[in-house]
Amino acid sequence: QVQLVETGGGLVQAGGSLRLSCATSVRTFVPFTMGWFRQAPGEEREFVAAIRWSGGSTDYADSVKGRFTISRDSAENAVFLQMSSLKPEDTAIYYCAFRWAGSPATTPNTYDYWGQGTQVTVSS
Repeated sequence: QVQLVETGGGLVQAGGSLRLSCATSVRTFVPFTMGWFRQAPGEEREFVAAIRWSGGSTDYADSVKGRFTISRDSAENAVFLQMSSLKPEDTAIYYCAFRWAGSPATTPNTYDYWGQGTQVTVSS
């Protein structure tokens, strides 16, 4: 069982920045990927960004490219999402996710474990 704990959400004005963190309990040499998804009220959960733990290559949704950066810290066993130039449409619950595979994945049902989510609200 992999545990994921997100922190760092909050309320910010448009144009501001937030940094989300996700601590994971996993320690393995098996390839895996970690991602961030978000879900706004009445909307489906959507892909935001992902990072392959081995090698550190990343993928981003077009809507966040150039504004968000995903990174990892192997020593802390954590993944981060630095969000800048935030817009009101970025308002959502943000979820950290874990996938037992090192290949890219942008659909939620390909991830095996999820955190509890953290609320991000961007005011205009």
